[in-house]
Amino acid sequence: MPPRLVRRVLIAPLVVVAGTALIAGLPLLLLVAAGLSPWIPGRWRPLRLLLFAVGYLVVEIAGLLAAYVVWVWSGFGVHQRSPSFVARNHAILRGALRALVALATRAFNVSFEVENPPAPGARGPRIVMSRHAGPGDSFLIVHRVYRRGLHPRIVLKDLLQWEPLIDVILNRVPSTFVGHRPQDRGAAVPAVRELARTMGERDALVIFPEGGNFTAARRRHSITRLEELGRHEEAEQARAMRNVLAPRPGGVLAALEACPQAGVDVVAHTGLEDLSTPVDLWRGLPMDAAVDIRLWSFEAGELPAEAAGRERWLYARWAEMDDWIAARRLARGEPGEPLAELRAGG
Repeated sequence: MPPRLVRRVLIAPLVVVAGTALIAGLPLLLLVAAGLSPWIPGRWRPLRLLLFAVGYLVVEIAGLLAAYVVWVWSGFGVHQRSPSFVARNHAILRGALRALVALATRAFNVSFEVENPPAPGARGPRIVMSRHAGPGDSFLIVHRVYRRGLHPRIVLKDLLQWEPLIDVILNRVPSTFVGHRPQDRGAAVPAVRELARTMGERDALVIFPEGGNFTAARRRHSITRLEELGRHEEAEQARAMRNVLAPRPGGVLAALEACPQAGVDVVAHTGLEDLSTPVDLWRGLPMDAAVDIRLWSFEAGELPAEAAGRERWLYARWAEMDDWIAARRLARGEPGEPLAELRAGG
C-alpha cells in the first residue's frame, strides 16, 4: 500500500476529479449506453452498469466531502479521538452503505431474503462471523449491522484502502486492516483482540474467518495448507465442505477470549458467489435474482469455554453453513457446487 499521505493527497482527489468528469459527461454516456444496450445480452446491461457506476461515484464524492467537513469541525483532526467525531464518521459510512445497497437493489433488480433475522432491539456486544463470497458482500453485512443499531468494528483486507472513502472512514473508527503476507496475518490477531476487548453494548465486531472470497483455487489451497500443517482432521472437514472455505480460527478465538460476554452471529449468504471476477460480473449482471441470507445467533453461554472446543464449534458452524448453501442452491435449480472447477478439481 502507498503511504497514507499519498493516498489522501493524490488518490482521493484523483477519484473526486475523475468522478466529477464522468458525471459531467453523463448525458453523452447515457446516449451511448442506451444505444448499445439492445445489442448486448441482458436487459439494458450497459445502461444499468453505467447508472450504478455514476451513483457509486456520487456516493463516494459526497462521503469524502462529508468526511472533510467532519474533520474540519473536529479542529482539523485535533479532536478526532472524541466519541462525537467517531459517531459522525459512523453516520457517514451508514448513510453511504444505505445508499449503495438501495442503488444496487434498483439497478440490478436484486432482492434480499433474510431467514431468522435478529430480534428487534437486540444489543451488543456481538461478534458477527460471515462467509466471504462475491462482490460487495462485506458492504451488505456491515449495512445490516448498522440496521440493527450497532456500530461495526470491521476486520478487512488492507488493499481496500485503495478505495478512498473506506480508507478515510475506517481509519477513523475502530477497525483493523490485514495484509496479505503471513506475518501480517499474525500481527492482525492482537489487533482483533484489542478491537473486541473494548467493545460496548452498541458495538459489533465483523470478521470473515475464511480470509478471502470463495474460489475453487482457494478452497484447494486451504485444504493443502491444512494438510501441510499436519491438521488432517480439519483438512478432511474442509474437503467435505463444497461451498465455503475452511475457517481460520485465530482471529475468532482472539475475539471470543477478549470479549467473553459477547453474543455471536454466524451469517451465511448465497447468490453472489459466482460473481468473483470482472468477467463474471459482466456475464452475471444485471442479476434479476434473490440473495438469500441466513443468520444463526448464539449467546455467550452457549459456546464452549476452552479454545479447542471453540475451534471445533467454529468448524461445525461452517459445515452447517455449507449444508444450508447447498440446499438453497438446489432449491433454486442451481448446481450443488458453485463453480465448475470444483467438479474438475475435487
